[in-house]
Amino acid sequence: MKILPRILALILFAQMAIAQEINDGNDLLNRPADRTYDIILESGYLKVGVYENFPPYSYQVEGEPRGIDIELGRKIAEEMGVEFKVHWIVPDENLGDDLRNNVWKGHYLAKQRLADVMLRVPYDKQYAYMQDSTGEYINEQVVLFGPYQQETWQIAFDPEKLDSVETVAVFQYHPIGVEIDTLPDFYLSSGLRGRMREQVRHYPNVREAFQAMREGEVSAVMGMRAEIDHELAQPGNADFQVAGNGFPGIGKQVWDVGMAIKHTHRQLGYALEAIVDKLVKSGELNALFASQDLRYSVPGYYREFLDQQAIARAEGEL
Repeated sequence: MKILPRILALILFAQMAIAQEINDGNDLLNRPADRTYDIILESGYLKVGVYENFPPYSYQVEGEPRGIDIELGRKIAEEMGVEFKVHWIVPDENLGDDLRNNVWKGHYLAKQRLADVMLRVPYDKQYAYMQDSTGEYINEQVVLFGPYQQETWQIAFDPEKLDSVETVAVFQYHPIGVEIDTLPDFYLSSGLRGRMREQVRHYPNVREAFQAMREGEVSAVMGMRAEIDHELAQPGNADFQVAGNGFPGIGKQVWDVGMAIKHTHRQLGYALEAIVDKLVKSGELNALFASQDLRYSVPGYYREFLDQQAIARAEGEL
């Protein structure tokens, strides 16, 4: 009868090792800890994956994590009754690489560096069920779920240089700043049969593009709406205005942003989805965005079944 207590002791030790992520000193041989929902609760913390140096979503100020995804991660952890821990993600070549390195497998140089959940993931069914040439699902190791925001493209302009921006065709004659190698870069460089290409100015990020607008180098800046809102709230940018135009031919004008977990951690996904659902419908998520000087839009996922009154409540209009 002594065998059973020994087995139970071994199981308990294994669970403790997993929860504490004991490192044997060889990062190349270690494998990611399997942090299931119960183990996360037992460990007392939730590791939330967010992109580093990506204002206004996730960034640092004097070593302290800031941004809307940081605040959302804190709120989710609080609702779960655990501590929030940030897992900084360095973007790789594409989203598939980011999911592999940070959600289900781990980078080959640091296999234990995995997040329990990753934020700022496009919630796209076509991408989720994408197949390779053999018919295998490319993203079968992850689950994309829990849309919490609808993002869109936005232009801000200098009213001293432009009276308005009724159409992007105006940028055949006026310089516009974009972050290099982003969709706005490709769109403006190739749109109107390339007639805007010579007016596109490239910068490392939206922040530096706004600096160029303050210095008169460009008449406008294009980026994601939250990025534009964040910069408009900064000192020196108050006189700039947002354009109300659309972007014909851009492909996706708006898209939902959600979360990702390893496919074997469905119980965690259900718990997180319930928390985010409550935050969206109650208007708490809108309040989080407002606290960051950002506009909030309910994801298209919710617009398919919520009535107009519920959407208005979620967006803080009631």
